Parts: sequence; C-alpha cells; structure tokens
Amino acid sequence: MVVPTTDDWLHISEVFYNKTQFPNCLEAVDGKHIRLECPPRSGTLYYNYKHFFSLILMAICDANYCFTIIDVGSFGKERDEGGTPQPFVIIGKAFALHTNLLRPFPGRTLNDKRRIFNYRLSRARQNIECTFGILSNKWRVFHTALLVEPDFAVVITKTCCVLHNFVRRRDGYNTEDAQNCEMKDAIEKIGVGNSTSMAKEVRDYFVNYFNEPAHELSWQNKVIG
Repeated sequence: MVVPTTDDWLHISEVFYNKTQFPNCLEAVDGKHIRLECPPRSGTLYYNYKHFFSLILMAICDANYCFTIIDVGSFGKERDEGGTPQPFVIIGKAFALHTNLLRPFPGRTLNDKRRIFNYRLSRARQNIECTFGILSNKWRVFHTALLVEPDFAVVITKTCCVLHNFVRRRDGYNTEDAQNCEMKDAIEKIGVGNSTSMAKEVRDYFVNYFNEPAHELSWQNKVIG
C-alpha cells in the first residue's frame, strides 16, 4: 500500500469534509481482531482480553471506504496508539485523546454542546466501521478463525485489504455497502493515561466549531433530542 503524499492527504481531507462536514480530518482509525485458532507453542501470546486468540489489524480509511494505511501482526493482547502531525486530526473511539487524535467525551450526563460533538464525531467515524464491515462481508474468511500460522494470517489479511481497495475503486459505490456496516471483533480501547491540556483544548475547539451557526448541521439538535 503506497503511503499518501502531502497532496494526497490534502485531497483526502477535502473529500472527507465534503462527505462528513468534519474539518481538518484526515481519516478515521480503528482496530479489529483477526481471529486465529490457538497457534502452537504460543501460550497466551495471542490470547486477547475478549478471550479468544487473534492478531490485530489497525487501519485508517478514507471517505470512500478504502484503506489508506494498515498495520497487521501485533499480538492479540497488545495495544498501541498513533497519530499524524497537526493541524490535521484523525478520529477514533478506541484511542486515548491526543492533540491529533480525537475521541468522544465519556459519560451520559453531558451538556448539549458535548453531545453534539460526540454525534459529529460518531457520524464521521462510521467510515472506518463500514470499511471493516465491508471487508469482512466481502472476504468471508474473516467470519471464522483462520486455521493457519500467524505469519500466514498476516499475509492473508494484508492481501484482503489490498483486494478490498482494488474492488472499491473498480466498482465504486454499491448500495449493499450500507448494509455491511456492522463491525465485529472491534478493539474496545487502545492506550491509557491522562490526556494533556493541549489535547483537551483541541477537542474543545471542535466542540465550539460544531456548535457555531455557520458550521452546525440543520438536524444535529434533533438527533441529540
């Protein structure tokens, strides 16, 4: 998979905004467990907190449900995090808050401004959830545990991601895609620790941005009730 150039990133951000109305966002990021049968002589190395054996597929996708960057092969019990340089951000639910990686506010007693931010973030994050859903339903090998050695499972996963992009770009939008957005075996949380004050300021900037009349969606207040 070719790493995007600066011009590619700018184009990706523009297309992402046109689709999601989320500014300065490169893409959505998330992780998925690739199920394995217990690899021989591996002990608990591939045994994850969901109580099955797996490798981790970390991926970033664009607005057209194509993978831009993937990383596959970490042990199921490992967790990692990453990001891209400012001023652009990547959005994700499972990651710790960083200056260049936004996550939703936790809790159920949020004020309306924060609830709107969470809605706008969730709306944009659906891209990666749909991308994983489309991948799994197109390449049904992911519907069950892979009966191969971990190294070969990495090759299978990378190959399917490349083929996924090829089919997406060849066939374009398919109405069935909207029905394949259920993401199974998602990673629930990646990264621990307290967020910096700068990271919180970046998120607060987006909170205020999405609540300004010039940048609000006409239906967002109805959605949050």
